[in-house]
Amino acid sequence: MNNRHLTQCLVPSIADLLLATVLCTLFFTTPSQLLLDGDTGYHIRAGEEILRARAVPLFDMFSQHAPPLPWTAHEWLAEVIMALLHQACGMSGVVALYALLLAATFRLLFRALMSYHAGVLPATAVTLATLICSKLHWLARPHLFTFLLLVVFHYLLEAWRRRGGRSLWLLPPLMLLWANLHGGFAAGLLLLAAFLAGTAAGMAGGTPETRRAARRKTGELGAALLGCLAAALLNPYGWRLLLFPLRLVSDRYLMEHVAEFLPPSVHGWLPFNCMLLLLIALFALSRKKTEPTELLLALGFGYMALTSARYIPLFNLVTAPALAARLGELGQEGGGRWMRFLKGLSTRLARLERRALPVWGAAAVAVVTAATAGGLFRHSFDRRLMPVDACEFVLRKGIKGKVFNSDEFGDYLIYRGYPACRVFIDGRLDMYGAQRLKEYNEVIDFRPGWDRVLERYGISWIIFETDSRFARFLQQRGEWQLIYADEVATVFEKKPAPH
Repeated sequence: MNNRHLTQCLVPSIADLLLATVLCTLFFTTPSQLLLDGDTGYHIRAGEEILRARAVPLFDMFSQHAPPLPWTAHEWLAEVIMALLHQACGMSGVVALYALLLAATFRLLFRALMSYHAGVLPATAVTLATLICSKLHWLARPHLFTFLLLVVFHYLLEAWRRRGGRSLWLLPPLMLLWANLHGGFAAGLLLLAAFLAGTAAGMAGGTPETRRAARRKTGELGAALLGCLAAALLNPYGWRLLLFPLRLVSDRYLMEHVAEFLPPSVHGWLPFNCMLLLLIALFALSRKKTEPTELLLALGFGYMALTSARYIPLFNLVTAPALAARLGELGQEGGGRWMRFLKGLSTRLARLERRALPVWGAAAVAVVTAATAGGLFRHSFDRRLMPVDACEFVLRKGIKGKVFNSDEFGDYLIYRGYPACRVFIDGRLDMYGAQRLKEYNEVIDFRPGWDRVLERYGISWIIFETDSRFARFLQQRGEWQLIYADEVATVFEKKPAPH
């Protein structure tokens, strides 16, 4: 084996290094960062119910409310995948899936930035910055499919815009998959609409030839958008699924009272603040004219990120190409010894990147797959965060009746307690709606009439966070008896009324 071939095998590319590091770090760290949220549990049970019934549900089966609440299980395909992996490999299979999705997302993002001739160092810096900004939403939930598919959509659109070809017609089949995996498919439609509007703006000026080219490209993008809309209709809920994101964001009470939908604090997430300010500065300083599509993406997704923290990762993913291109431009224009050193380093790394074989990435995937399939590394919910022991106590004691539970605990109760335990509320707040969320908040904030809400629903026991005002308040109430407590959860049972 000659030295060149040995180098190709042993020296990893940056793309492979990204994939192997993210994948192995997320999988071989316990407790897993991906399991900090109980929603993972209800997604698994939802997938199992779909497999059992061989149908996608139209009504809720996990809560105690009657009649059953209408439910749009817009993540049904992702839930089925999660259920199958859970049945085969336990929670480790679910963690491996989402660790791989994140690793693939950032590997693909880096390769996409490289294909735009941004330079190795700018592409690496922007990919790492985007990775850091997205960490606030790294959870084993179906939205991680949206991360990957958004990067794929953007890459195909950019490839078509720069080089032409037929990559545009891959979008409708991808949209068919996306619309059944996660409601974030709306971000793909917004991305396509921004490219359409930006391309249409090219018809306003320039030579007759450039206007004709813009008109032709606008027509192709319009056809692709219509194809994607038609593909999105091919789901168990039909046209109603297209209205789901609009109904969600139009419910002001949910938007203003659910932490995930709240705007980011000015001091709350420094990486996002830095990325946003850097992008604005580079747009202002760059000699390259900002293209309409770039501006629309920055403004549209920037507004989304400023109104809801959950959209910060999407903003960073779609603005990464513009940011990397302008960082690369600054590197080309600069001089001095340090800049010459960085240019030389970037050139050498680019040659290595082109020659390196994907050995390390493939090895990382193989190791994680073997560890998952062989049960060599097991994941589970952290009992220091989830009511693992409290739920075991409830099931062991056979506590019956209707429960009032923390919304954070509801998802784990579904995972561990269904069908014996049916929850009052859980992470599907879009299904419960503003009225039930208001009632929930009335109870936990001890507003006038809070006890009548519990009476109206026939609540006979309560499970809530131990370190909460509500749990401490109940301990002072004579009608509720403390029957279990640990550092995470406290369980109360209603005392029988005196005769």
